[in-house]
Amino acid sequence: MEKTEWINCPLCGNKTRLQIRQDTELKKFPLYCPKCKQESLIEAKDLQVTVVKRLETKISN
Repeated sequence: MEKTEWINCPLCGNKTRLQIRQDTELKKFPLYCPKCKQESLIEAKDLQVTVVKRLETKISN
């Protein structure tokens, strides 16, 4: 069985709604955090997540 881990928000550190497996590779993936309502571009390989860029999320009322 492949090892899986939850992706944590790089800004607030809380768990997001996404899991990645050990063989998952992401490039320029827009990760949204429901807690802090921010979005970041991330890359992931071998369960290591790195932030490429923080995106500005517009919140509409």
